[in-house]
Amino acid sequence: MRILIEEYQYDVTSVKDVLHGIDALENVEGKVSIHYVGYYYNTMLKDCVFILPKVLLKDVDGKELVFGKHRPEDIIHIDNLDKNNIEREFLYKFAVWIYRAIVVFKNDNRESDIVYHVKIAQVGKGSRRMSNTYLDVLLQLLQFCRDNQDFFFFILKNLHSGFNKINWTRTISRQTAIVQNNQPVYLNPINKKRQINFDEELIIIFFSILNYIAEKYGFPNPSNLNFELITGTRFKTYLNGFGLTRLRQIKYKYFSDKALELWGLCYAFFDETRQVRINIEKREYLLVKNFHIVFEAIIDKLIGDNPLPDQMDKKQEDGKIVDHLFTAKSLIEGERNLTYYIGDSKYYKMGHPIGDESIYKQFTYARNVIQWNLDIFNGNNKDVKTSKVKLRDDVTEGYNIIPNFFISAKLSESLSYEEASIEQTDRETKWYHKEHFKNRLFDRDTLLLFHYDVNFLFVLSLYARNNTNQIDDWKQKVREKFRNEIQNWLQVDEKGNGRFSFYAMKALPNEDALQYFKSHFQDVLGKTYRPFANDNIYSLALEQSDEYKEENDALLNELRQHFVVEPCKLGENPIEILNNAEQSGSQQLNVVDSNTLVILGITSKYEWCIENLLYPIPLGKAYKDTKLFQADYIVVHNNKDARLMHINRNHIAVKSRAEMQTLGYPDPTKDNYLLLTLTTQGKLINTPITLEKLGAKMKQGVFVVEMKEICEKTE
Repeated sequence: MRILIEEYQYDVTSVKDVLHGIDALENVEGKVSIHYVGYYYNTMLKDCVFILPKVLLKDVDGKELVFGKHRPEDIIHIDNLDKNNIEREFLYKFAVWIYRAIVVFKNDNRESDIVYHVKIAQVGKGSRRMSNTYLDVLLQLLQFCRDNQDFFFFILKNLHSGFNKINWTRTISRQTAIVQNNQPVYLNPINKKRQINFDEELIIIFFSILNYIAEKYGFPNPSNLNFELITGTRFKTYLNGFGLTRLRQIKYKYFSDKALELWGLCYAFFDETRQVRINIEKREYLLVKNFHIVFEAIIDKLIGDNPLPDQMDKKQEDGKIVDHLFTAKSLIEGERNLTYYIGDSKYYKMGHPIGDESIYKQFTYARNVIQWNLDIFNGNNKDVKTSKVKLRDDVTEGYNIIPNFFISAKLSESLSYEEASIEQTDRETKWYHKEHFKNRLFDRDTLLLFHYDVNFLFVLSLYARNNTNQIDDWKQKVREKFRNEIQNWLQVDEKGNGRFSFYAMKALPNEDALQYFKSHFQDVLGKTYRPFANDNIYSLALEQSDEYKEENDALLNELRQHFVVEPCKLGENPIEILNNAEQSGSQQLNVVDSNTLVILGITSKYEWCIENLLYPIPLGKAYKDTKLFQADYIVVHNNKDARLMHINRNHIAVKSRAEMQTLGYPDPTKDNYLLLTLTTQGKLINTPITLEKLGAKMKQGVFVVEMKEICEKTE
C-alpha cells in the first residue's frame, strides 16, 4: 500500500513509479503534485495507491509534515512505519472512510463531474497483488455476497433437509411399541440429530463480518438469511484474534471452490494483511478532484438545511455562492423568534489562516440574506410571500443578529473518529466584527463572524456511514452549541470582561411604547429589538465599554422613566425577570452622576401610598416649590423604609378632601391635594434613608433634592 498526500509538492524522482497510471499532475520546477483524493491501482508496482486529503498536513517550522511529524516522502510506502505504529494503523483504515465518503458523495450528487470511478476488480484467478488493503478486503466481501446468493441458499437448503424427521429404523429397534386399535404407537420416536455443520459456521462468520462493516462504515447490509449473528462484545473477541484461531480450526472442513474462497476472504478480514487473489486486467480507481467540494458537501449535510429556508438559492444575486444556510433559534429567544445561520467551509491544511477576501465574502453573504428577507416582507420577492424569519422589527426598527461562521478541518490529537469536537479555532483570530455605528448591536450593518474547527475524522465517518438518525442527532447538538457559544461570546470576552449588557424592557402602565420609540428614534436605534414571543417585551443591548458608559447610563435613566428595565442575559426568561422586578420593586436607577430632580415625600401613610401607587401633596403656602413639577421621581419615605417611584406626569391631578376620602386616603386634613400617580421603580440603593443623612430638619413634609445628593449621602 502506497500513500500520497493531496497537493503536496514531491520531487519527481521520489514518486515517479508510484504515479504510474494516473494523470493530471502539476509540474513546478522539478516538483509534482496530485490534485485528487481517492484510490487507484498501480499496475507497475502491483500495489494500490491512496491519495489522502491535505488536511493531514501541518506546518511545522516552515515544513509540511503528516501529523506534524513525518515527511510525506518518508511514508510513501506504509511499511516504512513500524508495524505497531498507531499512525500506520490509522492510515490503513483511514482509506476506507475516504472511499465511503466519496461513494456517498457520488450517490448524493449524481450530476457532479468531479468523481472518476472505474469499478474495483473482482476476486478471480488472475495475477496476485503484492499487497492488499483493508478496503480491498471489505469490497471483496461485499462483492462475494452479491455474486453468490445461489451458493448461500444451496447451503441453507442442505442444512435443513431432513432435519427433525423421525428415524424409523432406530426408533423400531430401540423403542417398544404400544398397540392401540391394532396400530403400533411409539411414545418417544427418535429424530434425526443435528450435527455441527461447518458450512453454517463459516456463513455465520461471513454475515457477522458484513453486519460489522455495515454498522461501522455504512456499507450496505445484505440479508443475513436469519442466522444468529456474532455481534457486540463477542465479535470483538473475533477481531482481537479469536477469528483467526477459529478459521484455522475449521479450514480443512471445506472442499468446494466457493467455500474455500469464502474462507480466504473471512481470514483476510481478520488478518488484515493477508494477500487475496484479484484480477488486475482492468485499470481501477475511485478518484475525486476538488476535494474541497466533498468537504463542503460533508459539512452541509451535517449542519445545513435541505431544502434551503425560504426557497433561497445558494447562488446569490451577485453571483456569490454560500456554502451552508439554515434556520434555527435566535440568539435572543428561540420559541418564536428564528434567524438564519450562515456558514462557509474552509478546506485548508491544518492551521492555514483565513484570507481577507474570504472574510469580506462572508459578510457579503449576510448582507444578501438580510436583503432577501426584507424583500419578502416588502412584497418584492415574487416567489416567497411569508416567512417564519423576520429580521427587522417594525416597532424598534432593530435587526436580529445573524450568526455567521467559518468551519475548517483539523485532526484530533488522538486520531479518534469518536471525538465529536467542534470548537472555536486555535488560530490567532477566532472572530471578526464589522459595523457602521458603534454601540449598535441590533443594526443591519453590525455583522459578526466566528471561526470553528471540526474534527475531520468524526465528520468524515459520520457522513460516510450515511445514517440519517445519527446525522440528525449531531446536527441538533452542533446547532445548539453554535447558539450557546455565540451567546457567551456576546456577553463575555476571553478575559472575562463584558462585551454587551442585555436587558429586558416592558412599558410602564399608561405608557405608549410605540409612541416612545417614534419620538426617541435616534436614541434607541440599533440598541433595541423586539424578539420575544410577548410583543410587549423588548430587548436592549448596550456595549460594555468605558467609552460608552456615560451615554449608556443616560439612556438607561431615560428608559426607566417609561419602562421597567431589568438585566436579562441571553437565554434567560424575560417574563419571569420582569414580573419579579415589578413585584419586588428591585429596579434601580444608575444616576450617581445625574442632576435628576427627586421629590422626598416623607409621610406617615407610607403603606397606603405604596399600595395604591399614589402620593398626595397638600396644597398650601408651604408647598409652592416650582421644582415639584420638574421632578421625574419621588422617594416615598416613612423615616424607616424608602421606595423609589416614577412620577407619571400624564396623571397628575388636584383632588378635593372628599375625593381623597373616596379614594380611601386615611384622615385627609387639607381641603385640596396635588395627587401624583406613581409606577413602581424599585427600592433605592442603601435603604433605609434617614432624615439625618439627608440633612432634613422636618419630621414630615415634601422637598426636592438632586438624585446625586441622595446617592452620595446614602453610600
